[in-house]
Amino acid sequence: MYADIIVDISAESLDRTYQYEIPERLADRVRPGVPVIVPFGRGSRTISGYVVGICDKPRIDPEKIKPITSVKDRENSIDSRMIALAWWMKEQFGSTMNDALHTVIPVNKKVRENVLRLIIPKETPEELRARLGEAIRKKHVAKQRFLEELLNAGRLDYNLTTKKLNISASVINKLEEEGAITVRTEQVYRNPFSQTDRSGFVKPVLNEEQQKVADTIISEMSDSNENRRDYLIHGITGSGKTEIYMAVIDEVLAKGRQVIMLIPEISLTYQTVKRFYMRYGDRISIINSRLSGGERYDQYLRIKRGEADICIGPRSALFAPFDRLGLIIMDEEHEGSYISEKAPRYSTREVAFKRARMEGASVILGSATPSLEAYTMAKSGRIRLFSVMNRANNAVLPDIHVVDMRQELRSRNRSIFSRKLQELINDRLNKHEQIMLFLNRRGYSGMISCRECGHVIKCPHCDISLTVHQSDNGKDANDRTMVCHYCGYTEHLASVCPKCGSKYIGSFGIGTQKVEEQIKAAFPEAVVLRLDADTTKNKNGYEEILSRFANEEADILVGTQMIVKGHD
Repeated sequence: MYADIIVDISAESLDRTYQYEIPERLADRVRPGVPVIVPFGRGSRTISGYVVGICDKPRIDPEKIKPITSVKDRENSIDSRMIALAWWMKEQFGSTMNDALHTVIPVNKKVRENVLRLIIPKETPEELRARLGEAIRKKHVAKQRFLEELLNAGRLDYNLTTKKLNISASVINKLEEEGAITVRTEQVYRNPFSQTDRSGFVKPVLNEEQQKVADTIISEMSDSNENRRDYLIHGITGSGKTEIYMAVIDEVLAKGRQVIMLIPEISLTYQTVKRFYMRYGDRISIINSRLSGGERYDQYLRIKRGEADICIGPRSALFAPFDRLGLIIMDEEHEGSYISEKAPRYSTREVAFKRARMEGASVILGSATPSLEAYTMAKSGRIRLFSVMNRANNAVLPDIHVVDMRQELRSRNRSIFSRKLQELINDRLNKHEQIMLFLNRRGYSGMISCRECGHVIKCPHCDISLTVHQSDNGKDANDRTMVCHYCGYTEHLASVCPKCGSKYIGSFGIGTQKVEEQIKAAFPEAVVLRLDADTTKNKNGYEEILSRFANEEADILVGTQMIVKGHD
């Protein structure tokens, strides 16, 4: 038997299958989707690859076909449907098959499993007490200490026992040989989110408009796969689209099928997971780029082993290895982050439709401002359109004030805050209410320009203007740097124009750092937090800042676009 293998090299000239012989010792393990190690090239260097097909006829002289060296961990294998999806992405978006395979495999390497060794008593407490009495009589101090702890705790962690209690392995092994205890190994999943107390959860009641949409989708999904449809929910901000999603998810789970919930921003993971965990508990799983290798591997295993039914995350979650997929939800479907910036440069919406068709699932798109593509599909009848034009719980739309900052300058207000904004912030602080200030630019100020010759300092590599950043504890110009937001190039803040030598050089525009600095100066009694790419570099940065704000530990939250998407 022979296997067709895609080797793990992303080069167009090598983007084809190579045939290898399947040794008899591996015959029962080599299947399409299994990762393997093979000899490649003239020097037969070992390289990894994926089996994409099996046949019994050689395409070239059998003498020239090399055998597969070994099979990698089967936990990382992918099924034929995902191989077919990768092939479609390669053809549709123009990439190598290897790049496409790497995209559809959320985890491409095995990580050491996190295991817990437990010492469990096999004898009754009375029998263990008899052993304890014997240990005291014979002055076996270590054995006495061990049995006392075991009787007190009921079970013991093996590592803590040997390290903290200073019990040698020989004592444990002897008792295990005598049948007094057993040592059991359990896999413990690395949990990427802190579990929430679910005791206070009350399932929300949908209003008439929400219920109508949910009932229509559920009734159509109950039909056979031949009548499978996709949907666009055009719902204004606060209309309760998430509750509609959940009502449909309940029905999908009841039928024994699984759900992928896509969100555009990693910053939304915290609050989305919190809402879903309150309702579904441990049935949810997370996949995103902020997880450690171990956490990502454990979530992948949970999904692969059928221990999770709902996967939440940005676009990479679309490739969760569910085998009974029934629904894909794409919230805020208009967002640009759903377009991949590296090969294959795929559209998440298109891939979601393709995967759903392959697996007999449905797709629900949701947005307050649908993309032109989705709205055109809905208007032409390719997908069904629902419009939800009322806010949930009879909430009213907010008042919006548009202020001309030129008029503010004429009125001698040189602050970056209009008088109307200052007045409203004061009012909310007096009422002990919270405030969110959104600005779509991080850093201290937008650009550095010479007032003498007009020269703008740009990145030497990317030709875009550099942005001024200030260190978190900096208060003067010496603490400021100029940073390229595209490639990360950094240099010290210029004091003279590099083109004409003029000292009349200054920064223009504002960023979130400057807003934070000036809001603290204008309202010194307020507690201010900032949420942007600079303050969330740590793995749990999003969760820490958002949970502090949700727990009302701060009055004002300043941030970029990550603070304005769907936060309740």
